[in-house]
Amino acid sequence: MWLSKKWFLYFSSFMTLFVCHHSYAQTTDQTSNCPIKALPEYFCKKDTTCIVVPQKNNFFMVLPVLFVQPANGLLYGAIAQYTFKGKLPRDKYSSAFIMATYTTKKQLLVDAKSNFLLNHNSLYLWGDWRYYKFSQSNYGLGSDNVPSGKNDFTIESIAQPMKYDYIKFYQTASLLVAPNLFLGAGIHFDGYLNIASLPTEGTTTQQNYHNTYNSQFGFNNNHYLVKSFSLNLIHDSRDNLVNPNHGCFTNLNLKSNLEFGKNAFSRLILFSEFKYYVPLSHTNKQHVLAFWSYGQFLLKGHLPYLGLPANGGDQDSRSGRGYTQGLFRGQNLYYFETEYRFPLSCNQLLSGTVFTNFTSTSDKARNIAVLQYIQPAFGCGLRLLIDKTTRTNVVASYGVGRHSKSFYVNTGETF
Repeated sequence: MWLSKKWFLYFSSFMTLFVCHHSYAQTTDQTSNCPIKALPEYFCKKDTTCIVVPQKNNFFMVLPVLFVQPANGLLYGAIAQYTFKGKLPRDKYSSAFIMATYTTKKQLLVDAKSNFLLNHNSLYLWGDWRYYKFSQSNYGLGSDNVPSGKNDFTIESIAQPMKYDYIKFYQTASLLVAPNLFLGAGIHFDGYLNIASLPTEGTTTQQNYHNTYNSQFGFNNNHYLVKSFSLNLIHDSRDNLVNPNHGCFTNLNLKSNLEFGKNAFSRLILFSEFKYYVPLSHTNKQHVLAFWSYGQFLLKGHLPYLGLPANGGDQDSRSGRGYTQGLFRGQNLYYFETEYRFPLSCNQLLSGTVFTNFTSTSDKARNIAVLQYIQPAFGCGLRLLIDKTTRTNVVASYGVGRHSKSFYVNTGETF
């Protein structure tokens, strides 16, 4: 049964390329009787021009950051985001941001993320760079760790706190080889340094999930590096990378380690991701039904504990809304989310979302397969338009899962 599920996931990932080629819907926005208005326009006097005037093909903003995340507590800092496009009408928007925050859990987080379509949409560059002085609990492997029926259960009861420094450098480059189809390669580096497992009641640092797993497969408990090279196949027919109204995105990524020598670990990892945006109205593009799924599957070898996929481990750390980051971890992971986006005001300044998702992870040591246990969540959100040219929103969402709830604020769509 597990074998058939696993190969079904692999097969469905490749089939999404076919779906993307044959699923495209064009809508027209006929709400001209109610002009679109972004937040900066409310700070303009009627007889003057705005102080903030985005240029035609680019938009730069700096915003303070103040919000709550389950894994971080209260975060405060700043984010700078730049969105731009080429001069041709068919050129799509690209975006990049850098964010630096400090948290009430004494964490320092620096993120730099980028999605670039350059040279008239013929070169796709994707980057995810991070430096964290981090503290995060781990909760074991497999998605059966949060029961569905125990009213007295708390997630804190299975938490095992850790501290570590994290350095991440992911960069891929892909060239257009057919309409909307890109082929490329990338390098992936994860460094976990100064790892300190903190004792909890009833366990020692040698008995916790992290150290037990790492000792079993010969990984160092205090530090380790994961270095990989990838081949990438990407299909992207989205109309806008910042806030799509229609189209789909598929990413198939095969990674192999770059480690050599007698102590090297041989591994092969398949990552697949699919996003699909369905316009629900021919008169208002803001009615969109969006789908997002991704999976990471360890085809060969082993990964150190913190290198295993977990919820919240995507590029923007937005998967698994409703649960704390890193709650569900395993050798294999599958995630699915669907979201309905809809306008709340006629001028599109304010819009809303409702969403539902689930996460599933495996634990090979206990013969738990991916999709054997799933952890669902649901929630709703508000979106505030801050630039109408690029369709950039600030999004606040609230998610509820089993024995868990969380609040999120981010610039740009969740996916």
